[in-house]
Amino acid sequence: MAIDAPATPIDVASIKKDFPILAVEVHGKRLVYLDSAASSQKPTAVLDAMDRYYETTHANVHRGVYTIAEEATRLYEDARKAMARFIGAGSPSEVVFTKNVTEAINLVARSWGGANLHAGDVVVLTEMEHHANLVPWLQLKAERGIELRYLPVGEDGLLDLSDLDRTLAGAKLVAFTAMSNVLGTLTPVRRIADAAHAAGALVLVDGAQYTPATATDVSELGVDFYGVTGHKMLGPTGIGVLWARAELLDAMPPFLGGGEMIRDVRLDGFTTNDVPWKFEAGTPPIAEAVGLEAAVRYLETLGMDAVRAHERHLTAYAIDTLTARYGDDLRVHGPLDADQRGGVLSFAYKDIHPHDLSQVLDESAVCVRAGHHCAKPLMRRLGVGATARASFSIYNDEADVDVLADALADADRLFG
Repeated sequence: MAIDAPATPIDVASIKKDFPILAVEVHGKRLVYLDSAASSQKPTAVLDAMDRYYETTHANVHRGVYTIAEEATRLYEDARKAMARFIGAGSPSEVVFTKNVTEAINLVARSWGGANLHAGDVVVLTEMEHHANLVPWLQLKAERGIELRYLPVGEDGLLDLSDLDRTLAGAKLVAFTAMSNVLGTLTPVRRIADAAHAAGALVLVDGAQYTPATATDVSELGVDFYGVTGHKMLGPTGIGVLWARAELLDAMPPFLGGGEMIRDVRLDGFTTNDVPWKFEAGTPPIAEAVGLEAAVRYLETLGMDAVRAHERHLTAYAIDTLTARYGDDLRVHGPLDADQRGGVLSFAYKDIHPHDLSQVLDESAVCVRAGHHCAKPLMRRLGVGATARASFSIYNDEADVDVLADALADADRLFG
């Protein structure tokens, strides 16, 4: 494929300086971090924002009327506003803070699903889902007898939508990833959402891999529920977001019970707080929210169109470099067209087990993931037990891909 330079190139050399961990050496070599699909690294702006909060402002939110408590509340709610802006939400009140997308999906399954799904009701998923978007629905299938249907994955790594209308017939919910964490496949979110709505179903989208590198507007995507994870978009662990349409959140019962999510409690019952706090029981991840806002501002400064252009360019470069150098000895899973995928590259190299390959690459200070990537049904569909996976972010460049390519040659010599 042709490798086009990004239309709006970002300065990767400058960006690398913003990430302290990239100055770390492993085995005497510079760190080449290619595991951002699992968890991205954090820029100094995020680390400093969280440190500053703990050093100057730490207090519980929404409850205290003293100065630093009010400042903590402001910072926490400013983070909600930032996330609403970043994903195109109509109002910050549509943004519920969660631990991650896993919790966001479980919230929908237990709250909306618990109130609306009954025996025989249909939920449509895909064969490429992360376990986080499989297990909650499998639990409801076991508990309530709902029916699960699956959109298949074609040999090209794309969703096979040839039988979409029949699969969606009678469905109440369609839940799928916007970008596969194994194949990198970008799914046609709007097409599926429009078809689902025409069939009378709501739409839930896992945006864990999509939003960190692609401009996201939930209204343009036409979805009803959308999940984002902070630690994959340069933010801290322990915080994510569920966005949902306001009328859905208003009608849904609370997910967890305790402090913050109540307006009043009596010995014979309780009334819930307003949305979104109705779904945020207990002391929330305040410092993490502060860090997440800093990550959002960092990405906004770069521009998400530029981030996507960089990801597309680097993905194309990696596919071309590895396939040209290793030919049939290396198989890339998923679509080979960088326009159809994000910066996630799962591959097999000769007959070397992915875990062995990952350990050998570590000797060259190259960090790649090895395993089933929380997608065992997809692994079975691919006919493999595991893959090696390299994934890119804004701090990666062509030199990192070249180091990966050279390190594969070292693995070949070791296992040859």
